[in-house]
Amino acid sequence: MTIHADLAIVGAGPTGLYGAFCAGFRGLSTVLIDALPQVGGQIAALYPEKVVRDVAGLPGLTGRHLVDGLAVQADAFDTRYLLERQAVGLAYEAGRPQLTLSDGTVVDTGAVVLTAGIGSFTPRALPAGEAFLGRGLSYFVPDLSAHTGRDVIIVGGGDSAIDWANALVPLARSVTVVHRRARFRAHAASVVEAERAGVAFRINCEVSELLGGDWVEQVRLGGTEVLPATSVIAALGFVSDLGPLAAWGLDLSGRTIRVDQRMHTSLTSVYAAGDVTDYPGKVRLMSVGFGEVATAVNNAAVELDPEASLFPGHSTDPA
Repeated sequence: MTIHADLAIVGAGPTGLYGAFCAGFRGLSTVLIDALPQVGGQIAALYPEKVVRDVAGLPGLTGRHLVDGLAVQADAFDTRYLLERQAVGLAYEAGRPQLTLSDGTVVDTGAVVLTAGIGSFTPRALPAGEAFLGRGLSYFVPDLSAHTGRDVIIVGGGDSAIDWANALVPLARSVTVVHRRARFRAHAASVVEAERAGVAFRINCEVSELLGGDWVEQVRLGGTEVLPATSVIAALGFVSDLGPLAAWGLDLSGRTIRVDQRMHTSLTSVYAAGDVTDYPGKVRLMSVGFGEVATAVNNAAVELDPEASLFPGHSTDPA
């Protein structure tokens, strides 16, 4: 099957969703491709209940609500979603990009915008507890209520670990953060908030064993201390890679794609935006990604129609 569109966006996370809105606002027919079964990318898959505070004008809302709002914007312009399909190949026919998807679908398009975030991601395992995966051990928190009334052990010292600790304090029987170092990578203010909220901390130690039967019941720290635990959340980070994109011939910098000031890559009619990109002075914030994808989409629109204006107009302008 071949699908025709003015623009193909690869990656349906927040940056990709906003890109679909920008494209629709310009009257471009758009397809949005993602390997996951739902839109929202990493936020929807891993952190739907995490509070996002770094988007201008939104002092705090959950990842789930942010994604819902972005989807409403994208849907206003009849964006076509191609989910649970990975973009595996790129070729050109008569100068137009041809994307091949993992299910055999071909997308014939005028331009491509890559908003693949960190690429495909796999959680770092907790070696001491893999046997309890799905039986009390998890690597992310899609539903806070699943931990209501439990003794929760969170392993890790990054933002995700502390954010989940703060979110679970009102629901869980107890929350303890276990970190192998004394210094946390999480924001200092979040750590202070957790301390004030009653989160317990065990620093300079590691989980050496999970104990229990059909379900985890305790964790052993080092060789002696044993704590009650009916939920263990390992927030140890993720291993990511670009997957098939790495073989397309893009100019890469590690696991990121080099772009110019138009957000154009080294490949004809291929742009990129968000965390997947790299350039001097890059700041990896979601709010920056929104600006980058607006730049990418509007430059792609001018490439498709050289008579068009780069500036798309304001959404508040009269129709």
